[in-house]
Amino acid sequence: MHPSAVVPATASLGENVRVGAFAVIGDGVVIGAGSEIGAHAIVRDFCVIGERVLVDSFAVVGGRPQTRGQVAPGGIVRIGDDSVVREGVTVSLPTKADSETVVGKGCLLMANSHVGHDTLVGDAVTLANNVMLAGHVQIGDSVFLGGGAGVHQFVRIGRGAIVGGNASISYDVAPFVIAAERNRVCGLNVVGLRRQGITGAVLADLKRCYHAVFRGGCVREHAAAALRDGAIGTEAPGRAFLTFFAEGRRGFAITRSRRENAAQP
Repeated sequence: MHPSAVVPATASLGENVRVGAFAVIGDGVVIGAGSEIGAHAIVRDFCVIGERVLVDSFAVVGGRPQTRGQVAPGGIVRIGDDSVVREGVTVSLPTKADSETVVGKGCLLMANSHVGHDTLVGDAVTLANNVMLAGHVQIGDSVFLGGGAGVHQFVRIGRGAIVGGNASISYDVAPFVIAAERNRVCGLNVVGLRRQGITGAVLADLKRCYHAVFRGGCVREHAAAALRDGAIGTEAPGRAFLTFFAEGRRGFAITRSRRENAAQP
């Protein structure tokens, strides 16, 4: 622990925790074994940092929610084991008492990315530089968001999806797809699926689900019809893809129409 760091007696630090110069740790903070808090980083009151986590310089974990509304005290930020929070990252407290803003295990939050209040980030998620997640966003496991992507409040991004750099996402993005530009789905994330070991009949079933849903018209109705029929979505990834459309408050990112494709240069 650097002598210039501020660490109150109420904080709980595990074995082999390192705290850099001028870092500030709040009251009641819990930091797991093997973690490192970089120089000038701030971890505010009662945040919970897992084991082997890096919170790099000038990151702020547990800052007040960026909202004009009333904020009830008592919420916390939780960072999972083996996650990396790079320089200048901000992770905001939730707006409700006894609630959490969560970053899962094995995540990489690159420099200057932002996780808004009440947001839930799954495991093995990557936020590239300058990604912006608004409040109440839900990010599934193994999602990748490219640099500068912005995600509107209350949006869900399903497991295994990839979002292109500088994308503007204000509708829900289905699991396992590629999304880019403004709420556009560009196909299945086949490379990512294969890396996760999803191949053969399981991948073929997922492809049939994708084509059944994104064929024009109401995607929610197409997904519900496919579930009722039972001929596709027989494998777990395909069923997860179809059931994703049963929920949500924002509508869904969709593929381009034939007319839009024809208009492209």
